Amino acid sequence: MSTKTWFITGTSRGFGREWAIAALERGDSVAATARAAASLDDLVAVHGDKILPLSLDVTDHDAVFAAVAEAHEHFGRLDVVVNNAGYGQFGMVEELSEAESRAQIETNLFGALWVTQAALPFLRAQGSGHIIQVSSIGGISAFPTVGIYHASKWALEGFSQSLAQEVAGFGIKVTLIEPGGYSTDWGGSSAKHATAIAAYDGVREQAANRPSRRGTPGDPVATRGPILTLVDSDNPPLRVFFGEAPLAIATADYESRLATWNEWQHVSVEAHGGSAS
Repeated sequence: MSTKTWFITGTSRGFGREWAIAALERGDSVAATARAAASLDDLVAVHGDKILPLSLDVTDHDAVFAAVAEAHEHFGRLDVVVNNAGYGQFGMVEELSEAESRAQIETNLFGALWVTQAALPFLRAQGSGHIIQVSSIGGISAFPTVGIYHASKWALEGFSQSLAQEVAGFGIKVTLIEPGGYSTDWGGSSAKHATAIAAYDGVREQAANRPSRRGTPGDPVATRGPILTLVDSDNPPLRVFFGEAPLAIATADYESRLATWNEWQHVSVEAHGGSAS
């Protein structure tokens, strides 16, 4: 397998760091971004010029384009572009401030959009590339307390499915990774919390005790092999779950949606101006 050059956002911890390590340890080159590039010093000490550490706030449009261009100039090509930077904004929909809502969308959605747009000219020119969008089981389903997070990931899913169709003719592949719960810092110090409204305390308690919250979280280190399998595939999927729990959640959710759509199909047809068959 020929070596690859990666551009990965959010590599200070979590999936981004594990995937950077996986790539570097097999001899690939990595442009690794983090808000503070110093957090990558230990990887630089081990892997030397195989890693290009870059300080980057993905919400800064011009800085994103400059970072991607620097990475391409430094390594001469880009093979895998991973949009991993993001965080979880907690809060009931009514509790969210405008600033909190905009910040969540700016990072999780627009950050990925800017990186994608910045990389595409280079990928099109070389006639190849693989864009990895880190979504979530929360990109296809939804639960209480993280509504604006879901909004950011559902939007990422939508533009990425369109993107996959738009760039296939250029030899570019797109994959949405949809992890379940993992022992990352997503719900820890990197998370943000809206000011609580007491009326929702009961809903909050129920959400905290739902079955999906009680399962054993996955080990981020265990995703190193799967990410390499994914990027080495000649025919990677548009969507893939990471973790044991997402498939059952998605199955129940989609079966419920299909049942409801079928139950109300007579109304749908009436709204079209025809009659149900």
